[in-house]
Amino acid sequence: MSDDKTQRSPQDASRIAMGEDYEVQYWTGKFGVTRDRLQEAVDAVGNSADAVERHLQG
Repeated sequence: MSDDKTQRSPQDASRIAMGEDYEVQYWTGKFGVTRDRLQEAVDAVGNSADAVERHLQG
C-alpha cells in the first residue's frame, strides 16, 4: 500500500520523514520552524519526533 499524499498528518507520528513534503509541512507547522531548522534537528538527533521536539525546545 502506498502513502496517501493527500494526508495532512504523518502516517507514523513518532517519526519525521523528511522525504515526504506533506510530513515536512506538518512538522514545521507543529514545531513552528523552517524546513532547514527541522532538517538540522533531524540531522542532530535522528528522526524521532520526541527527540526532535526536545532538541528544538532546548
